[in-house]
Amino acid sequence: MGLTAARRLSTKTDTSVFKRLGTKNQQCIARNHQLKSAVCKYWLQGRCTRNPCKFLHPDQPKPLTLKSAHVWKNPNTHNSKTSPPNGKLQPKFIKNKENCDHNQIAMNTKHKASATQVNADDKTENGVKNEKCHHLNSWFGDKGLSMIAQLEGHSKDVTGIVLPSGSNNLYCGSKDKSLRVWDCNSGQCVDVINFDEECGALVEEGSWIFAGLKDMIKAWNRETQTAVVIPASGGMVNAVTMFEDVLFAGMEDGTILSWKSTSKSSFSDEATSLKGHTGSVLSLIVGAKMLFSGSADRTIRVWDVESLECKHVLNGHSGDVTSVICCNQYLFSGSLDKTIKVWGATASGNIEEVYRHDADDGVLAFCGMHDAEENPILLCSCKDNGVCLYDLPSFAVRGRVFTRQDVKAIQVGPEGLFFTGDAAGLVSVWKPNGEAVR
Repeated sequence: MGLTAARRLSTKTDTSVFKRLGTKNQQCIARNHQLKSAVCKYWLQGRCTRNPCKFLHPDQPKPLTLKSAHVWKNPNTHNSKTSPPNGKLQPKFIKNKENCDHNQIAMNTKHKASATQVNADDKTENGVKNEKCHHLNSWFGDKGLSMIAQLEGHSKDVTGIVLPSGSNNLYCGSKDKSLRVWDCNSGQCVDVINFDEECGALVEEGSWIFAGLKDMIKAWNRETQTAVVIPASGGMVNAVTMFEDVLFAGMEDGTILSWKSTSKSSFSDEATSLKGHTGSVLSLIVGAKMLFSGSADRTIRVWDVESLECKHVLNGHSGDVTSVICCNQYLFSGSLDKTIKVWGATASGNIEEVYRHDADDGVLAFCGMHDAEENPILLCSCKDNGVCLYDLPSFAVRGRVFTRQDVKAIQVGPEGLFFTGDAAGLVSVWKPNGEAVR
């Protein structure tokens, strides 16, 4: 049965994305994406260990290093943590959790638009949607943002979205105990894999797709077409990430489990436990050979990925730390306390808060990407049924989208597309209006 499920996850080389984009855009997307898919995604993350590698390494990427907390400064004062920093710093997202082949979007507008009524039938005011609306309300710069598709089928929270490189299938995991596979050409659901438990996380790491369930991880290798079930005691698997050949899982009981990959089709039988958190581990990210874990105990722990020792405990949030992401030499953390914190290393080797941004509501999820000019953008969903797009490092609001319920999952796609999955089970596909990405 497991092998059958794995075969369902096989990929095709067609790279077109949703016919609703139109033939011209579809051809442009396919042509550009074919070129980008040849670039090594691990090289983009600065962690490719293959020599030679069958994918392209155009330039040597700059490794993520936490060097100085004093680079991120307010233009008016060197001591402020509550005002936007200057616009000279251009950080780069380091993403081992998101698909790094898909980190550019076609956006040239940088100014927050005024809240306007997008659809006359929605009867919205100040960009806030009526509960009876059948359409999603959005504004995005002065060019606008279009919702090009809605994928209906899940009945509960969407907890993970994966668009593998070179695939024409989109995968979505949900708390309705299922994984749905969508055809990107037709927008139709082509397969459903049912679980016995809710899906707490769905991520892609290399050739693997991991689904975090209660007390286990189900994994499919797209290259070898094999399926693996990895026992993971500790309750629900809330987060999954990987560094080189080591798999990490954030557990409901506060532990982090790790396994060594023994081949392209298996992992070690015994898990190593990383203990320290007193609340559920909700988010994981790897950067600079460190594993960062956000927890319901309101702390972030920093682990050495080689020794698996906890090196730092970061305090400062007053709510669950729901999301962490690395951006160049900085760590970003989002919390239900309605703040986004930026952390950087000091000369003494400590990691300290160097900036704080007050969000509109509790933070649920992060995703990072870059626009056509390589400017970094942080996508942040909050408990206000919306996703805010911030220019970095200024935290100026570039745009917003609103959905019917809270967005629990965000994923970036090719040519400016990004996907949101909400608590109602709806997956929405968004496309920025404007010039094509180069």
